[in-house]
Amino acid sequence: MKSETVDDAVLETWTVDEVADAFDRDEIVLIDVRTPQEYMFEHIEGTLLMPMSFFRADKLPGQSDKRIVFHCGSGVRSERVARAAIAVGMDRIAHMGGGMAAWKEANKPHISTNMATGAPQRVGGNG
Repeated sequence: MKSETVDDAVLETWTVDEVADAFDRDEIVLIDVRTPQEYMFEHIEGTLLMPMSFFRADKLPGQSDKRIVFHCGSGVRSERVARAAIAVGMDRIAHMGGGMAAWKEANKPHISTNMATGAPQRVGGNG
């Protein structure tokens, strides 16, 4: 995990493995900031969708129980929204470095579209 101090908060960049482990243990809320079209094509099962184009940091849920971790396609958009969340006073914010591309490269489980049928299918992981 890489961290950077921003004002009075810490912005963390988590690795795919750190995100996957914390998500499996229900320690984080994982928010996908890609477009609805990107999400429909492929996404990590159980993530929430909050597209960057509609993002309102002031409407994020509180963090009393779980840390919020953002992700996108490559890590660029998720870092931008993480900084926006810090700007409205949140201090426990992280994003996943490398985004969905790194998740897939690490063969982590996700839902993808079967190009032959158009149906969703589980891919990656151990199953």
